[in-house]
Amino acid sequence: MSVSIVVPTVGRPSLGVLLETLAPSVDDRVEILLVDDRGAVDRAEPLVVPVTLSAYTKVLTGGGAGPAAARNLGWRAARSEWIAFLDDDVVPDPDWFARLARDLDAPPDVGGVQGRVRVPLPTHRRPTDWERSTAGLATARWITADMAYRRAALAAVGGFDERFPRAYREDTELAHRVRRAGWRLMLGARSVSHPVRSEGPWASLRVQRGNADDALLRRMYGPRWRALLEVPPGRRRRHFAVTAALVTALIAPSRPVAMLGAAGWAAGTAELALARVRPGPRTPREVATMAVTSLAIPPLATAHWLRAWWAGRGARPLDEVS
Repeated sequence: MSVSIVVPTVGRPSLGVLLETLAPSVDDRVEILLVDDRGAVDRAEPLVVPVTLSAYTKVLTGGGAGPAAARNLGWRAARSEWIAFLDDDVVPDPDWFARLARDLDAPPDVGGVQGRVRVPLPTHRRPTDWERSTAGLATARWITADMAYRRAALAAVGGFDERFPRAYREDTELAHRVRRAGWRLMLGARSVSHPVRSEGPWASLRVQRGNADDALLRRMYGPRWRALLEVPPGRRRRHFAVTAALVTALIAPSRPVAMLGAAGWAAGTAELALARVRPGPRTPREVATMAVTSLAIPPLATAHWLRAWWAGRGARPLDEVS
């Protein structure tokens, strides 16, 4: 097997764990392309590559434009027919290379093979909201936490769409274009572990920026975009309704209408908070975090979606852009 492994990174400590895990199995048939997507100041300190991997590893300088652009830089510089994308925070199983070889021994109409992703969760308590969010990676389709593509398939569709600047929908959108171009995608037998990284209490607010990507996909693929890309249903309509109720409460010209809006906003916010608290550990800290962030999530998600919806008017899929 000859394969190029592309790893976009912002220099997280988990990168060292990934490289040390890969090192025992790397030989002349493998090249590793690390795409350093840090800012110029952070790049002053070079990435640390294990000595055992130095002969097989090339570090490319990304432009800080996000994982889609970084992966494009990586696969276009790769030498192999197959390009395996790994995130810098996964840990491959000990037999990952052996199973990868079998996964890539695929029929010629197979354009990509996804690895299996495990997300270890605590066994002594219920998972937090952030842990449950990360656990969704275990059932997500065609994600580049561990996804291998033929170079021919990537070239046929133009690679990743760099209009998606986050690690959110850029991989499932690419998979849709690859299948639309006539290639098959398969689930392989290799596995990686994706530990839950430590995050602060406001992580759920930061991830609302992903609503901008959803709005762009809606522009590109129409109202059935979730079915086309195999993306589970979201809460956008509920967020819109709660935000509309809040706006009504704030600007309604009459007190009865304002009170009705306030009641709708309070009910919607309470429903969201309870939906997030119920499956969690229900500690005072977690409950307080869910209560506070649930106040902000609907208007924040709506603002991101509307901004991108306006900015994305006229957007078309990458393979349709002349």
